[in-house]
Amino acid sequence: MRSIFRLMHTMKSFLLILLTLPLLACQKEPETSLSGSIQGTTWHLKMVTGENPITPEEIKTDVEAIFRLIDEQLSNWREDSEITRFNRQQTTEWQPVSATLIHLLTVARDIHDRTGGCYDLTVKPLFELWGFAKHEQTVPDQAAIDQVLTHVGMDKLEIDPVGRRLRKLDPQLEVSLDSIAQGYTVAVVAQSLEDRGIQDYLAEIGGEMKVKGHKADGTPWRVAVEKPNPMAREVQRVLDLNEAAGTAVMTSGTYRNFFESGGKSYSHIINPRTGMPVSHNTLSTTVLHEDPTLADAWSTALLCLGEEEGARIADQEQLRVLFIVRDGEQLHERMSREFEVTSKANTVQQAPSQP
Repeated sequence: MRSIFRLMHTMKSFLLILLTLPLLACQKEPETSLSGSIQGTTWHLKMVTGENPITPEEIKTDVEAIFRLIDEQLSNWREDSEITRFNRQQTTEWQPVSATLIHLLTVARDIHDRTGGCYDLTVKPLFELWGFAKHEQTVPDQAAIDQVLTHVGMDKLEIDPVGRRLRKLDPQLEVSLDSIAQGYTVAVVAQSLEDRGIQDYLAEIGGEMKVKGHKADGTPWRVAVEKPNPMAREVQRVLDLNEAAGTAVMTSGTYRNFFESGGKSYSHIINPRTGMPVSHNTLSTTVLHEDPTLADAWSTALLCLGEEEGARIADQEQLRVLFIVRDGEQLHERMSREFEVTSKANTVQQAPSQP
């Protein structure tokens, strides 16, 4: 049985690298570090607890309980999960669901509308058609794509937030939350730390993270965005995050989960408007946002759109976004206006070029 955490680990092609410096000997409040693995991915926490009486064991218990609950709700790989039960019901009747599903689908519907349909959680049948779900990739014929597309579309799903229920207008509609669930998980873990009185932390799950406040020595948390190279793991850009209010850092990419056929490369990022993997040269998008759920969803949505359309919408929505684009044999960066402002305020550094 696979969980949503394992699927998120395989679907999100990215790496956000934690850059840690030795703690100063004079620090009065050392950082507390916790880490673990859960269903195919890893998690790390760094916190300045000060005089907070909370123990590492209590925090670890909190985190593991969060993972279990979210897996029970959102995993498409568990036969007993809430989303699997919803997908299995081929009916147009209203179905009661949890507040979590209502929240995530409402967020997704809004981003779907703002991106002209490029972000769509009903893309699951297309993902399966192309063979990405079981790592049996193949290029389907156009007739098969067209047939599946008739059962794809957020417009085929009705959301009743007051009654906390969903209704399919197409009984064959299926929903996958993989492009938003990891961000939501980071958000819940971060909130649990704040509920425990911890205001300076870095919470990372499978490379997706939220940081708030500062390290124990008063310096900013440092995060590196990976250079989109499928053959190696190198640093593209270092972010010194002076974020007293907290920010999530989420990256999506096309450069790890792909296959080649007939001399062409096919990414796992599928445009739900065409049923085809995206074919533009945008390799990754990194989004900074105070809400990890929104950051996760937007990173996928903007990657679907690509550099030109994505940058236009990023500026329109006042999003902090870094696009990394292939230009022949070279890479170039494009920043949204808000990311440029962040780069000046937070000392966002370019990584040194590789020899």
